[in-house]
Amino acid sequence: MKSGWLKGCARGAVVGSLFTAALIDLAAAHQIGYPLWRPAAVLTVGLTAVLWPTAHRPTWLTPQLRTTVPALLSLLYTATAYLPHHSAPFGPGELAVLLSLLFIAVRHCPPRWSVACAVLDAGALLATPLRYYGELPQGGALGFTLVGLILIGVVAGLAAYLRSLDYRRTVAVADTRREERLAIAADLHDFVAHHVTGILVQTQVARMMATTRPQDLDPVLAGIERAATEALASMRRTVGVLRDTDGEADRRPVGDLAAITDLTEGFAGPTQRIAFDRDLSLPDDLPHEVQAAAFRVVQESLTNVRRHAADATTITVRLSYVDARLEVTVRDDGLGGTQLPAEAHGGGFGLVGLRERVTALGGELRAGPVATGQGWEVRARFPAAR
Repeated sequence: MKSGWLKGCARGAVVGSLFTAALIDLAAAHQIGYPLWRPAAVLTVGLTAVLWPTAHRPTWLTPQLRTTVPALLSLLYTATAYLPHHSAPFGPGELAVLLSLLFIAVRHCPPRWSVACAVLDAGALLATPLRYYGELPQGGALGFTLVGLILIGVVAGLAAYLRSLDYRRTVAVADTRREERLAIAADLHDFVAHHVTGILVQTQVARMMATTRPQDLDPVLAGIERAATEALASMRRTVGVLRDTDGEADRRPVGDLAAITDLTEGFAGPTQRIAFDRDLSLPDDLPHEVQAAAFRVVQESLTNVRRHAADATTITVRLSYVDARLEVTVRDDGLGGTQLPAEAHGGGFGLVGLRERVTALGGELRAGPVATGQGWEVRARFPAAR
């Protein structure tokens, strides 16, 4: 709020200074008996171009139009005084407007227009002493030219610097968006792969049960339907983000600790039992990136169980919290046998991606055979201070 108040005060001071300088120009013209309509026309058009609010500015009022029309009027004003050898006044108001237009030209005009508009504004400013035809003291024109060149250099340099900052910010935003889209694409792959693998496994179970236990097929078919629905929803949300569709809800399918419960409940099937154990001391307000990483560890581990240990009958998922560290453990009792097609096994990069995600958060990931007995275990530890 304080920053907005300061910006408002600074904007008001600039606007007040421009109008005050414009009034000085008009007062000087009136004092020497010069017709006021010419300087008033130049100042009115220039101030309108500089001060027109951005929120209410029409689309046709482009930066190049804003910066060229007042400069051309100023040059025309100068020409009508110089060619007939008549003196005409100029003052701080017109100079301030032309410098402001120069700033707009360098910072906001398109690249192919920026130089031309800036040269036109600078030329209009440097040409203003010609209105005092034959009345400037010796060296006065040269002195004004030197001062004008210094002011032009300062204003153009500041505008160019700010334009470079705008460009860097635009590039940074574009890079961030590209990285975020790649992350979203990775999320889409992981979520859909998890659900589609479940559909494949449950379809195989359904085919086997069709001849032996047809009366128990309904839960299996319901699980297939649920997994397909979740896969389609994940794809729809993610594609919506990639297409830049508008919406207030967070459509990126990133899970948290609460979502792990739903994930484990949806994983259980007729031939596999899953046990979920969550430490009662585990807080709900851990950093979001830690919760998302924990969810991905469980998700990838369960997907790997389906891919590589379809014979497992019991899977245990445990979340514990000790010494401000979150520990995620996923263990199965499978022998490693699977009947999934080779195309469904994935490229083998799931654990690599998990390790990068976990280590990026300062944690560690271990995956290997269970030390005591058969099966496989994935264990991840995160520093998770609230």
